[in-house]
Amino acid sequence: MKTVIVACGSGVATSQTVASKVTRLLKENKVNAKVEAVDLKSVDRYMDSSAAYIAITKVKKEYPIPVINGIAFLTGMGEKEELKKLIDALK
Repeated sequence: MKTVIVACGSGVATSQTVASKVTRLLKENKVNAKVEAVDLKSVDRYMDSSAAYIAITKVKKEYPIPVINGIAFLTGMGEKEELKKLIDALK
């Protein structure tokens, strides 16, 4: 099963909210993946084992996996486009 990481500053409130929503959206779209909320300091540790990174903060560096805009899942603005990018990354 592929893994998606979601990160915010502390890995608690915002990332958990987005992770829950993304888990639901992936299930609705029949995509099997594990979604994990982590804190920003831990992101690099998950790069080798993750298929995508949902960033809630501004990303300041390049990553070897697709970076998805997590704000879209909070606001709903651009959510469909970001969800499509995520699903494509998981295929």
